[in-house]
This record gives sequence, structure tokens and C-alpha cells, in this order.
Amino acid sequence: MFTAGTDTTTSTLEWAMAELLHSPHTYKKLQSEVRNVVSCDEKLEEKHIENLPYLKAVIKETLRLHPPLPFLVPHKAMESCMMLGYNIPKETQVLVNVWAIGRDPRTWEDASEFRPDRFLENDKIHVDYKGQNFDFIPFGSGRRMCPAIPLASRVLPLALGTLLHKFDWVLGDGLKATEMDMSERMGITLRKAVPLKAIPITKPL
Repeated sequence: MFTAGTDTTTSTLEWAMAELLHSPHTYKKLQSEVRNVVSCDEKLEEKHIENLPYLKAVIKETLRLHPPLPFLVPHKAMESCMMLGYNIPKETQVLVNVWAIGRDPRTWEDASEFRPDRFLENDKIHVDYKGQNFDFIPFGSGRRMCPAIPLASRVLPLALGTLLHKFDWVLGDGLKATEMDMSERMGITLRKAVPLKAIPITKPL
């Protein structure tokens, strides 16, 4: 459990940082929000998260485009059933392609673009990853959804917010945002094909 939780959390954090550095306007917008809410002599704590709606939107958008487990954990049909005209025999292994669900253009406008503001708009502002909105289920849904949601929902905003609060970031090797390789390596978990190399710069006191 600890190994799986660590791997998926770090993968999501890497994707979030990559998307932010790939989109400097989004990066600056989020960093400004965090630094306006949390003063320079404070540290980001859980009590601040409710006042950081854009931070939460960035995490949701990262999970939409880059779900940690693109096909979730395999399930098995306990009984034969019909689903959208397809016969699913008993004991069939079922994989849910949440990667495709999160990029479905029938549900998401500009589905392939990283646009956190969508989760602050009226039709998406209440969409969450707790398993009730079936067009956004990066952790699955129902009784057998990922048990780590409470952990992820606390660790991800604290980790990402702290990275942006305490440091400025630049890409390594003099890379420009437009030159970043954002391709994916599909497997049990969804990783960047080319690992992110980012350099932290301590902000002046």
C-alpha cells in the first residue's frame, strides 16, 4: 500500500509541475495565489487549502489528463450483465480506461489542453474525484475505489503548494517551455516518457 501510494503520488506531482512549467501563465497564476494566501514567514498547512481554489483546480486538471492508474485496478464481473449493448460474461476481467474518459471531447471542451480554470466554471466547479462524477474518476468509484483518496487529497495540495510557495522553478539544461517533451509512458502507472528536470531557486527573503 505504501509503495503504491508513493509511486502514484510522486507521478501526479511530477505531471503537475511539468504542466505548470509548460504553461508559464498557469504557473504564475498558481504561485501568486499561494503566496498571497500564505505569507513568506509561514508554511503552507491544511487550513490554507480551502482558500486556494486554483491549487485544487490544478490538481484536478492534472488528474484528468494524467490519471495515476490509466486503467485503474482490474475488476471482475461477479455476474453476467449487459452494458451499453455489450454482453459481459460472469468473471470477465474489466478494465476502465479513465485516461480516455478524462479526454473525451463530448464531455470536456478542449479536452487535450491543460486548462485548470475549467474546474472553476459553473458547470464543473462541483466536479470532484470522489467517485460521484463518472466523467472524472481517476481513483475509480464505488466500494472498491482507491482507498488512498483521503491521503492524496491532503498530500498533493500540500506538496505542490509548498514547492511553489518556497521556491521559484526553472527548467534544467536551459530548456524552454515550448521545447518540453510532454509525451507519456503508458504502463500500470502513467509516467512522463522523459522525466522532468526542474531546478528550484530559493526566493529572496
